[in-house]
Amino acid sequence: MAKIYPESIVLDAYNFREMNSLNDTEPVNYKSLLLKLNVQTLYRPLSDSFSGMCLKRGDKKFILINSNHSRGRQHFTMAHEFYHLFIQEDFTPHCCNPGQASESPVERLADAFSSCFLMPEMGIKKMMPANELREKNVSIATLLKLEHYFSVSHLALLTRLKGLGLISASEYDHYSKIPIKRTASEYGYDLSLYEKGNEGVVIGDYGVRARGLFDKGKISESHYWELMEAIGVDLTAEINEQE
Repeated sequence: MAKIYPESIVLDAYNFREMNSLNDTEPVNYKSLLLKLNVQTLYRPLSDSFSGMCLKRGDKKFILINSNHSRGRQHFTMAHEFYHLFIQEDFTPHCCNPGQASESPVERLADAFSSCFLMPEMGIKKMMPANELREKNVSIATLLKLEHYFSVSHLALLTRLKGLGLISASEYDHYSKIPIKRTASEYGYDLSLYEKGNEGVVIGDYGVRARGLFDKGKISESHYWELMEAIGVDLTAEINEQE
């Protein structure tokens, strides 16, 4: 049976896409969107049960994402945190593990928002061959095309398709057990979507702000170096290399 998301969540996802100049079919350019929204984002290796977290104070927003997770799962975490930062009322900081069974209604809503935002229904249907859409008989070739087009994990896509009634529960179980990396390789796809990555990546103007404070004399040189070291930039090593 198809899983029907609350209409409010579907509308929230649609409106958030529209607000960020995304139509109802195109994929999200993740890093560009983070820059546009001015969300300071940090990728760090964390335990498997910790996918990410977010914080906000006034107009300042921050996301931490587990770089040990696959890139596809990282993208789902990012959109999950968008719900907390931009949609949820009465925001409170907490750790998240999107895509996992949760007793929290808010976490389930954040997962639903992430799924609808990253994989819009119209976008999925327009990417599917007409006969597969009509007969609801999705091939592995189409699954691979969809998850790479939207840059999402295999399980996230299967969950979305099941929720839309485009695959059955038995098909979900079957496709969730296939060796996805080997299968993707056999079909000629790059495997980075299924692998961890982005360790140490920082998105946002953190470095610009730190440098601005130093240039204006509001922080000392040592404090500036400490701030940059916190995001993995070793200025001492760079200076030694130049010498």
